[in-house]
Amino acid sequence: MKKKHTGILFVLPHFIGVCIFLFLPFLDVVRRSVFRAAGSFSGLENFKIVLGNDAFRLAAGNTLRFTLVCLPLLLVISLFLAVLIYGTGKTAGALKNAFLVPLAIPAACVVLIWRLLFHVHGMVNGVVTALGGTAVDWMNTGSAFYVLVGSYIWKNLGYVVVLWMAAMDAIPGTVYEAARIDGAGRAASFFYITLPCIRPAAFTIVVVSFLNSFRVFREAYLVAGNYPHDSIYLLQHVFNNWFMSLSVDKMAAGAVLLAIVICTAVSVMQRMWENQ
Repeated sequence: MKKKHTGILFVLPHFIGVCIFLFLPFLDVVRRSVFRAAGSFSGLENFKIVLGNDAFRLAAGNTLRFTLVCLPLLLVISLFLAVLIYGTGKTAGALKNAFLVPLAIPAACVVLIWRLLFHVHGMVNGVVTALGGTAVDWMNTGSAFYVLVGSYIWKNLGYVVVLWMAAMDAIPGTVYEAARIDGAGRAASFFYITLPCIRPAAFTIVVVSFLNSFRVFREAYLVAGNYPHDSIYLLQHVFNNWFMSLSVDKMAAGAVLLAIVICTAVSVMQRMWENQ
């Protein structure tokens, strides 16, 4: 009982901080979502306005598309690289550090790299025109979406690789040795040992990657501003524009809707994971 109380005391400061800086402000957001900006009660009217807003629906569709494209690509590529690096032995540490370099690069520097590469007079168009093609304004066409996808994967790949490798480090080496003695190859060891053993950690990695997909807004905003090309107009742009216009009622209703969607998605993923 004493040990139990000691653990609660260690957790208590963090719990109080979460309540003060996250839970209570969100309760205020929920309250504001059913009131007009002027302060009068509106019920579900704000939610109807938000759901009927063309900009919100465009941004929600783009955000969903971005998540559905990025998440599988990131998880598959990172797991493949983690397995390759894990088998390199002593060089694994150096390779992990190399993959983590993009995380240390500030968003403003990433934007400069974007402009150097994808500006209408940038390096990519220089190569295209040298090969006889026509220069493209990449960030003002549908190609901007794929540039954003590439940036997200490049930025988060190393972090997810390290998470996969941490999960694989928990697998006893004796299990692989026994499998090799029984004649199992690398493919069999991966499917019958590695995948089942990292499955508990995989759910956490999926959720973390899913939540990180909402952080790509910084790069898109710094490159294209408040109103980028339609293909990369995300929910964060909508909330930022509503904040600038002080549309607190719509912003609060949209935040509550987004919180419901995220919590539902995480709950569904958890239930699916548990039932497998």
